[in-house]
Amino acid sequence: MNRQSVLAVTVGCILLAPMVGLLAGEPLTALGLDTLWPTKGWVTATPSSVGLDEKALDGLDKDLAAGKFSLVDSFTVFRCGKKVYERTYSHDYAKIYGKQAKEKGPLNARLTGRYNYFDPDWHPYYHGTDMHTMQSVSKTVTSVIIGVAMTRGDFKASVDTPVLKYFDVAKVKNVDDRKRRMTLHDALTMTAGLEWIEDVPYDDPRSDSSLMEATDDWVQYVIDKPMAAEPGKVFNYSSGVSELLAFIFKKETGQDIDDYGKKYLFAPLGIKHHWKRTYMGVIDTEGGLYLKGSDLAKIGYLYLQDGLWDGKQIVSKEWVKESLKGYIDAEGDYKYGYKWWLLKRTDSAGYVWMARGFGGQRIMVFPEEGVIVTFTGWDILGDPPADKELFARLLPAIKTTTCVGTAH
Repeated sequence: MNRQSVLAVTVGCILLAPMVGLLAGEPLTALGLDTLWPTKGWVTATPSSVGLDEKALDGLDKDLAAGKFSLVDSFTVFRCGKKVYERTYSHDYAKIYGKQAKEKGPLNARLTGRYNYFDPDWHPYYHGTDMHTMQSVSKTVTSVIIGVAMTRGDFKASVDTPVLKYFDVAKVKNVDDRKRRMTLHDALTMTAGLEWIEDVPYDDPRSDSSLMEATDDWVQYVIDKPMAAEPGKVFNYSSGVSELLAFIFKKETGQDIDDYGKKYLFAPLGIKHHWKRTYMGVIDTEGGLYLKGSDLAKIGYLYLQDGLWDGKQIVSKEWVKESLKGYIDAEGDYKYGYKWWLLKRTDSAGYVWMARGFGGQRIMVFPEEGVIVTFTGWDILGDPPADKELFARLLPAIKTTTCVGTAH
């Protein structure tokens, strides 16, 4: 739908309002409305025009601005292909983390450069731009790009392919039968079985993620780890396993995952980005991506549309479905798919689709209502807001089961 069609949609919304209860969860096309494609930017609208309660959103905004949820940088809400609520919060990170920026530690192993997490030239914004570090949201986007490459036929291997296929086994330590059984599916679902400690704060010297980032060759650090469990059986969150995907992608397709993503995902969706590389020049698929929150929302919108974007199947419907299946019980009320967190809803039998990143990066997709919410932040020494608490604050703002609102 183009901008000139807004009036027509308004009339359509009024006529279709009685059907809302019957068509809960249906896409816009099922309502006879054209789908908006925010490739060149999101159309803006009011929350009430898409069935959201602005006062409820204002209440959350007030608490965010007051610092109740610590260092949050942005909070944005989308529905019906429109951006309907956006707030940003300014913080002087050079002052907040000035002392730590000069002290060597797990989050600042080399004192300078892109992996000093206290350096305001790199974190949370990339060199003074509006692109915000996504941290582990990078893992989810990596999964999307792998799905794109499989859809296009450029990534020919199946998810059942053994990870060691891509390595010279003679140069890998701690090889046993379990490591030989580790597959791409296991890497995607955080069930690789490798010994890995990441259930501690990242500034803890035991964190394998921080230890990996302090080395030159991240991939070798990861693949050399001994096995701790049978692959596919135990959820163990691992940034290292996610970094293997950059290496595997290059081996399988012959292409750099960032270059490929630019051409077949970011450009078609109109996403501006930067992606850090490791010291060996490998793309940091575990945490190096920078995006604007409004561009991150496009990833959620793509999956709400079953991988379709403006008439083109960017990633297959099958990959989207498999990604959001929830293969393993993860932390608390989560299941885990192909780098997607699935938070169990308290109001229905469904799930909220999520990507989550260190410091407060987050996308929350409510598939039953077609609502997308993004947050960015940089609370790396404290505790960012809990997903369940944010869910409890956002749910009352959703007043209609579809994006048919009350008035424009």
